[in-house]
Amino acid sequence: KDGYIVTNQHVIDGATNISVVTSDGSTYDARLVGEDTQTDLAVLKIDTEDELVPAEFGDSDDLQVTDQVLAIGNPGGLQFNSSVTIGYVSALNRPVTNSETGFMVNCIQTDAAINPGNSGGALVNSDGLVVGINSSKIAATEYEGMGFAIPSSVVQPIVSDLIEHGY
Repeated sequence: KDGYIVTNQHVIDGATNISVVTSDGSTYDARLVGEDTQTDLAVLKIDTEDELVPAEFGDSDDLQVTDQVLAIGNPGGLQFNSSVTIGYVSALNRPVTNSETGFMVNCIQTDAAINPGNSGGALVNSDGLVVGINSSKIAATEYEGMGFAIPSSVVQPIVSDLIEHGY
């Protein structure tokens, strides 16, 4: 509601100007509050008088394998803005190593389609609560439907630190 937006660090890496486009098509200039390359998380801030409807975090620790989830994002960019795919939790605490930093995060694995452009989008449970931040997928011909999200239990303390301290 205060204009803070969570995304992946790799989405904004190297950006000199950042814009946020909401699902209703409104565009806002954003500033980087803080970023963490280890967990691949970043927080942006937009300033507006518009009434923003905040997404609410759920507890990723309550997830179980086979729970239904939705991945929200912009596959391929704004052309497919706010696309939603549906799938299931395929695994919990799946170790995924950041290819840039070598840091490992235990992720939520889902078969909900996660495409380029979905990074930084929400993974939500059947109650509409954010249980993860979509971050990566295996993109190889030998694999199908293997996407990963950073669990909200990892995201929330990092986001709080980024907002409070900038790191």
